Amino acid sequence: MTIDARPDRLWWSTAELAEARLPDMPNTRQGIDKVAARDGWAADPQRARRRSGRGGGWEYHWTLLPERARMRLTREAVASAPPPQPTEAERGAQHDAYDALPAKAKAKAEARLAMLDEVAALVTAGFGKNAAVGLVASRQRVAARSIWNWFEMVEGLGRLDWLPALAPRHRRGAGKTRAEIPTRFMELFKADYMRLEAPSLTSAYRRTVRLAEAERLSAIPPEHLVRRRLRRDVPEATLIYAREGLAGLQRCYPPQVRDRTGLVAMEAVNADCHKIDTFVEWPNGTIDRPQIIAFQDLHSGRILSWRVDHSPNKVMVMAAFADMIREYGIPKHCLFDNGTEFANKWLTGGAPTRFRFKVRDDDPLGALTMLGIKIHWATPGHGQAKPVERTFLDWAEDVAKDPRFAGAYVGRRPDAKPENYGSTAVPLDEFVAVLDELVAEHNARTGRRSPTCAGRSFDETFAASYAQAAVAKATEAQLRTCLLAQQTLTPDPKSGRIRMMGNYYYAPWLFDVRGQKVAARFDPEDLHAGLHVYALDGRFLGEIPVQEAVGFFDVTEAQATARRKRAIRKAEQNLLRATRPLEVGDVAEGLRALAPRDGPSPEAKVVEGRFGDRHGARGLPPAPSAPPAREESAEDRARHAAFVADFEAAKARKVEAEREEDARDRFTRAIHLTRAAEAGDRIGEAEAAWLKSYRSSPEWRAQLRMFETYGDAMLAK
Repeated sequence: MTIDARPDRLWWSTAELAEARLPDMPNTRQGIDKVAARDGWAADPQRARRRSGRGGGWEYHWTLLPERARMRLTREAVASAPPPQPTEAERGAQHDAYDALPAKAKAKAEARLAMLDEVAALVTAGFGKNAAVGLVASRQRVAARSIWNWFEMVEGLGRLDWLPALAPRHRRGAGKTRAEIPTRFMELFKADYMRLEAPSLTSAYRRTVRLAEAERLSAIPPEHLVRRRLRRDVPEATLIYAREGLAGLQRCYPPQVRDRTGLVAMEAVNADCHKIDTFVEWPNGTIDRPQIIAFQDLHSGRILSWRVDHSPNKVMVMAAFADMIREYGIPKHCLFDNGTEFANKWLTGGAPTRFRFKVRDDDPLGALTMLGIKIHWATPGHGQAKPVERTFLDWAEDVAKDPRFAGAYVGRRPDAKPENYGSTAVPLDEFVAVLDELVAEHNARTGRRSPTCAGRSFDETFAASYAQAAVAKATEAQLRTCLLAQQTLTPDPKSGRIRMMGNYYYAPWLFDVRGQKVAARFDPEDLHAGLHVYALDGRFLGEIPVQEAVGFFDVTEAQATARRKRAIRKAEQNLLRATRPLEVGDVAEGLRALAPRDGPSPEAKVVEGRFGDRHGARGLPPAPSAPPAREESAEDRARHAAFVADFEAAKARKVEAEREEDARDRFTRAIHLTRAAEAGDRIGEAEAAWLKSYRSSPEWRAQLRMFETYGDAMLAK
């Protein structure tokens, strides 16, 4: 007999089981009826049912049979038609869904699996399946029908896949319906809500409702459903980017972790500017918040040098950089942002990745480029890219709020000014002295928690590494490169003299580079100290002093100038004799020796002229006689005088027009034009255009405030 063991053959009558002759089962119908009555098969509503059709009777689920009988049926079923198994993708999706469940749902699935394992253990020990289910249900205080349902949930699955299948169905969304929201409504809402103006959700919802009603949409969802659907469909990072832009998106991701343990002292430095929240009074009476430029060692975090000025500029940066290399040596790497104070040509000229100012082929090399320092540019406006920003955060608390600066603190934001705002300003010398003290304390403070410090201070960490680091020391030439500013100049094409910022500079050797562009390095605070001149490729050419202006009748200086000229002339004569040992006469004598001595005499090449009367001897007409001089009349003299007067007046008007107007002159001119226009007088189109442009300038507004106070007294005379 052939057993129908197909996957869909799950129910068997007692007669069919007797005919199948399964192991551990009687071979007669009566015997199987006795086993079914003994084990209460018919009492299991899930695995016993009335047989439909002719004859009636009962049918039983194959899982009620003893284990060996089930194994026989299973083997036959597998051999004939294996049940479909989930694919690896399906299994992965089921396990991922299980991992996303809360702990409470997972605990229920684990408890169900434990009860199924307990039933399987009892069946293995000799209990019938129905009896084992009943015993476990009684001990665990659950319904037997529930255990049978759990067996159905894992039917056909491997043991490793039982746990996801036993998870509560409602947790996996079985049978769960979601409220439908019109797609058009959500599109209108997201277009309003997801923008940089960042409107509130309620206001965007109200506007969307008005638009939906105008378009006669089928259904308008309540606000709480729209809020829930937005959070479900739009990722949080995308929502932040839409409403806050790139700055908000950057806050969604952690900063890059940079390992500084692989560096040594003075291998790499970084620098930036910080505007301190303290009013400072400068020697000229100006009161403002100073800018501090600080260079920091990346390995230890120690502040190496700093300078103070009104605003970030290349002079203060060069000065702080020179202080650092003079004291500690030359670093291999420098990390800057792309601010103009760092990307200037004095410091970084010639760097291939400098994205500030116009790059020209004749630009002189900057200090860092000449010293071979590799320049790195941080992301502009991104404080996390420069570790020195963390130091500035400390200074905002430790320096700006120092008790000695009481009354000068301005607050970190315009809307957070202290009550005593602007009550005093710290003198510059006192501010610099306190800042020097606090920077030293900042470097010496112990307990630093960075990986390189490990509880030590910045000073201790720097000293320990600096003692073993190979740091290049700056030579005098390198210090000169860093201490001085630079500018591209062209010596005068005739004399070689250089003119810069109203001063003249000269040395005799400049004549050799006249008309060629050179790079002049100078001290911006002492222009009379002279210039250090370099070729554009960085070669040092020499030093030149400033040429002082002297009095017009200064005989002493004139004599000194004459002596210098005579010395130069004598030196040039000696140099000429050294470079030209032969005179031109020696060459001429050699040429005469080569001339032939015998031969025919040369023919005459000159025609003798005959000279007599200047005109008549050559047959020319006589020269005309000069016309008699005409006596100048009174009318001619008057006409000449009028011409001279007109010429002088035109010249005076031209001089007056060419005179450079200052701010007071321009304001006076604007007032006169305004009054003329208000009086109804016609003014030219050019004057009207100039007046319109000038009255929109800050200079007009500043002068107008003074005019409202002082009136016509401040107009230029």
